Amino acid sequence: MTTTRSSARQGFPKGRRIAEALLVSTLAGTTLVACGADAEDSRPAEIAWGECPPLAEGQTRDPDLACGTLEVPLDYQNPDGTKIDVAVSRLSTAQPGKRRGVLLLNPGGPALGGLGMPETMASTLPKSVLDRYDLIGFDPRGVAHSTPQSCGLQDTSVSGLFPYPAADGSITENVARAEADAKQCADTVGKNLRHYNTANTARDMDRIRQALGEKKISYWGQSYGTYLGTVYRSLFQDHTDRMVLEGNVDPTKVWAGQVADTWGKGMADRFPDAARVAAAQASTLELGTDVAQVTHTYLTLADRLDRTPAAIPGASVSLDGALLRNTTYALLLDNDTLPLLAKFWKAADNLAHGSTTAADTAVLKQVFAAPPTSPGIPADNQATMFMALTCGDAEWPHDVDGYAARTTADREKWPLTAGMPANIWACAYWDKPAEATVEVVKGGPRNTLILQNRRDNATPWEGGVGLHKALGDGSAFVGVDNGGHSVYGEGSACADKATVGFLTTGHLPDEDVYCTDVAQK
Repeated sequence: MTTTRSSARQGFPKGRRIAEALLVSTLAGTTLVACGADAEDSRPAEIAWGECPPLAEGQTRDPDLACGTLEVPLDYQNPDGTKIDVAVSRLSTAQPGKRRGVLLLNPGGPALGGLGMPETMASTLPKSVLDRYDLIGFDPRGVAHSTPQSCGLQDTSVSGLFPYPAADGSITENVARAEADAKQCADTVGKNLRHYNTANTARDMDRIRQALGEKKISYWGQSYGTYLGTVYRSLFQDHTDRMVLEGNVDPTKVWAGQVADTWGKGMADRFPDAARVAAAQASTLELGTDVAQVTHTYLTLADRLDRTPAAIPGASVSLDGALLRNTTYALLLDNDTLPLLAKFWKAADNLAHGSTTAADTAVLKQVFAAPPTSPGIPADNQATMFMALTCGDAEWPHDVDGYAARTTADREKWPLTAGMPANIWACAYWDKPAEATVEVVKGGPRNTLILQNRRDNATPWEGGVGLHKALGDGSAFVGVDNGGHSVYGEGSACADKATVGFLTTGHLPDEDVYCTDVAQK
């Protein structure tokens, strides 16, 4: 792991190869007494701590990180039935006399593994926090080393699931792909995939709590992890200590609404930050002298690549409009990668016109370098679990004509995303979820800090506002005048102070805070 916290983030390029970032980004009803909010496992399991699973080639690990597995029910409504394993990690940092408990961590995704997250967070959190908490990571059920699931998908990337319409706006090919992916998962994994949902992952978290011997757990969730934390808080309020939610999902819009209602606006809010970087280098990049010109150049390039993809030197894929947009999305997640994004646009434009330079080739090689593979994890694991979670948490519309109409309207309103967010996903053909979407508990103990950037293209501002509204008096809101997906440790002393103060003292701001003190790196 790197020394930057962002390397653990959902689809984040910092500290990772950019191609790995393209694998993703975004996104109690009624329960039986056996899995309700106050239910305790009659025989709490213990975790036998030992070595962690092998890493991908070239990666390193903190030797103090210990790992183990915990057996949990596949289906909590049938607790004596099939069992699965959840991989857990621990970095013991708390000091005797100062220890408060454990801080459970989730990097989002959906469907990113979190075993390495404790060492990533330990490198950025101050001693005052580390003295109080042992850091706990885990691979969510079905993900990475936790009984990994695979649909056997031919296109193994999450970004390959994003349904960009054809150049003329048609969604015919998207409909066929969505139906084929859903059928592939149904035929390969079957009904069991329905139990790999966020509610059951939250129940797994409570089994981890019990196995650790803790009455309560504190939690830090990023991106999709904010929804997971919200679900845990709703199901297990009595076992929730201090909770930090960063880069947030509106729990009332899971998942079709979250994608369709916010993605286009999020990109529109964030894109000008990168366009200004490109415009500042107008004499060399020649993409435009202001935001409007750079945006026009980009949209023209995307349309050209939609119609005529360009072969990427040394790569097995061609650059089409979808890959241009997905790469842009990934590089917008972090302020540090905006200069690279501007150079990528220049390289892509030259590639489309058949005039690639040596510098362009170097940029393309950097962006599309193959990510390292982790032993024992199916290549399509994240894509499989991305669908399992987004399709299994809540039912999606099934009306194809409705998707077509909404895509046309969205394409007109938000040209940067070309209608993709409103388009049809595999979820339209998915089995009905195994249980009702978790109902968010409003109010309760005031124990949740919401951190949200103003220009976050992955989980836009509206998601943080929606989550704060859903939790009501149980939460405090800290907004930051910054772009990108990361909040803590990204240049705002105001946001960092609120976060550290909450974790160390339990104090939350009395009123909503908007931080304008960001110092760019």
